[in-house]
Amino acid sequence: MIQKLHHLIFFIGIIIFFNSCKSVAVLPTKTPLKNVDISALVSKIKSNYPKVNKLRSRIRATYNDGKRTQQIIIQLRMENKKKVWMSATMIIPIAKLMITPEEISFYEKFQKNYFQGNFDLINKPLNTSFNYSDIENILLGKPFLDPGEGRWKQISNPQYYILIPQGKRSGISPTLFFDPVEFILKEQRIVLPGTSKTVTIKYLNHARISGETLPQLIEISLFDGTNLQRLELEFNRTDFPESLNFPFEIPEGYSKIKF
Repeated sequence: MIQKLHHLIFFIGIIIFFNSCKSVAVLPTKTPLKNVDISALVSKIKSNYPKVNKLRSRIRATYNDGKRTQQIIIQLRMENKKKVWMSATMIIPIAKLMITPEEISFYEKFQKNYFQGNFDLINKPLNTSFNYSDIENILLGKPFLDPGEGRWKQISNPQYYILIPQGKRSGISPTLFFDPVEFILKEQRIVLPGTSKTVTIKYLNHARISGETLPQLIEISLFDGTNLQRLELEFNRTDFPESLNFPFEIPEGYSKIKF
């Protein structure tokens, strides 16, 4: 009987050991671990992704190209995987934008112009393949590529967990920077295909809102080796209403923009 009990304890111990090996815990540390278990790290990162259905926020957007600085206020409304709506003002309303998985639509009141079309509006000038989910990911502080898919490599760094994709991939290949304490995305950097231009998106500040961690200050920059353009998005009054409306109708008499 005692021998059978020893065998049972030994068997249970083996099960616990192998299960613990499968789910390695990555604990918060001020200095990133070298040769971290990437699958365990990614699991920790993805567990912190914000879970948002509907979002509303006010954004102070500041554009700076080194020669001039311009600021507008944007009212943002978003419904997960369905639509992003923005209304921009400079004392008075100046433009509205609606993005869905199928198309981009906007109109501006100064020149009385409008656009309705697909994501070529963004992708042709940049030689990229951005889609609707990429827009949502930027706003929610999530990476362009899912680090849980495909092979990734860790780059040693004293401040961040840095991951880069491995193997052949179509489209962009971002370099991702994650905080080792809170496991949130702090930066993603891409080189635009076929160019020397680099797009960098930095998440300079986050806030805990109704149990979700969301970016509060995003800096998007485009550098072509000589000129630097920077867009700063400062979020405030963010909440998650149960219902939202998305008023959007192109006024009559506006001229269609062709790109």
